[in-house]
Amino acid sequence: MLPDRKRAEEELVWAGEQNPGIWVDHSRYVAMACEYIASRCGWLDNEHAYVAGLLHDVGRFPGRISERHLIEGYRRCMEHGWDEAAKICISHAFMIQDIGTSIGVFDMPEEDRQFMKQFIESAVYDDYDRLVQLCDSLALPSGFCLLEKRFVDVTLRYGTHPSTVPRWKKILGIKEYFEERMGCGIYDLLPGVRENTFL
Repeated sequence: MLPDRKRAEEELVWAGEQNPGIWVDHSRYVAMACEYIASRCGWLDNEHAYVAGLLHDVGRFPGRISERHLIEGYRRCMEHGWDEAAKICISHAFMIQDIGTSIGVFDMPEEDRQFMKQFIESAVYDDYDRLVQLCDSLALPSGFCLLEKRFVDVTLRYGTHPSTVPRWKKILGIKEYFEERMGCGIYDLLPGVRENTFL
């Protein structure tokens, strides 16, 4: 279950009031990218895609945290009965279903890390999971961009990790998956992507 667009927007506004930051604008662009791509995909629902993208980082509401935002978002969404949004709060960070591929810090109790480990290993990803994983790498707080610019943006903040390149390859594979099924390039759908990339 997911909230409707209006309720999801209200939730993001609330989260942004708790912890103002550029992550809120990033979330909005992720949502818009999801909607643009879903609108070209006959098998995906535009509203579902938008809301899933909008709430993927809602767990950042407690403040400046790392991987804890995944479990916080999951719990917040589950409290509202939004199980599909809750799943994506965790799955968006694990395009490779292995908690060892995390690039962040597990700033949470060990039992929470173990819960996420089991959750990731047993999750069955669908095209909404894959769509948000892709769009998370297409959106800066200032707009849409080439994947490679976002890859560098994240790496400059988090540093390199043994899983950095495998994660990039997985996202590039997801991009190809959607492009093949849509019959067009992702960048052709996102307004301003080239301009924003070369700012």
